[in-house]
Amino acid sequence: MELTTAGVATLRGDPDQAAKDAETADAALAASGDGRAFERLYRSHVARVHSLVRRMIGPDHADDIAQDVFVRAWTKLSTFRGDAAFGTWLHRLAVNVILARRSTIGTERSRYHDAEGALDDVAGHRATPELTMDFEEAIGRLPDGARQVFVLHDIQGYRHEEIAEMLGIVPGTSKSQLHHARMALRRHLER
Repeated sequence: MELTTAGVATLRGDPDQAAKDAETADAALAASGDGRAFERLYRSHVARVHSLVRRMIGPDHADDIAQDVFVRAWTKLSTFRGDAAFGTWLHRLAVNVILARRSTIGTERSRYHDAEGALDDVAGHRATPELTMDFEEAIGRLPDGARQVFVLHDIQGYRHEEIAEMLGIVPGTSKSQLHHARMALRRHLER
């Protein structure tokens, strides 16, 4: 940003950097209690957070948990230092909230389901030209551990070491669960 005349600022340079700077400024304002700044942050990130929750937990609790993420973000804004993008900080916070909530809603069963037919009981659709596979539904039918690793690795882009740390498992278990998830999805898609 440069001052071209007294009191008038002009943005020059990378528009992505300007957006990041605006988001960082909104985070600082929100941390000091500015509700409108937090609303701007909420509106720009709610769809991504909701999608992450829906993929990791399922659609039944997605609305409530997404709201919990933003309640937690509001209370934890003072811990945002601006070292990373606000979206990165919020995404990590969301994953932590999701992992904490999954046990309270009874979704933590076992680390992974290694049965050959993990998706065999999913009703297949008649093959018709206009019908497409509901990939989200297939992901939702994966066992919890396999689904969480699949979403974190293949959709969100985390490495196995990061996933292992988040889920409290070893990297080898993360790799195994990802393999099981991919095989179950492949079998389901080949129907």
